[in-house]
Amino acid sequence: MNKKDFQIALGNRIRQLREDRNISQTELGILCNIERTNMNRIEAGNTNPSSYLLYVISEKLEVKTSELLNFNLTSEK
Repeated sequence: MNKKDFQIALGNRIRQLREDRNISQTELGILCNIERTNMNRIEAGNTNPSSYLLYVISEKLEVKTSELLNFNLTSEK
């Protein structure tokens, strides 16, 4: 697994959880105190969010932080 594949899988997982809760990128960005463009970069796998930001995202999505990392790398490419 390389860094880019990990970031893409993580972004896909965050998007999935966000969409399951019917929350827009803009709404989640506001809840997390970041710009929508930054949330878009995270979901697209174009940035590596800090561990604290992952914690904040998980809190706003009402899941454990470990749920953000609950993905299968082979099916997320």
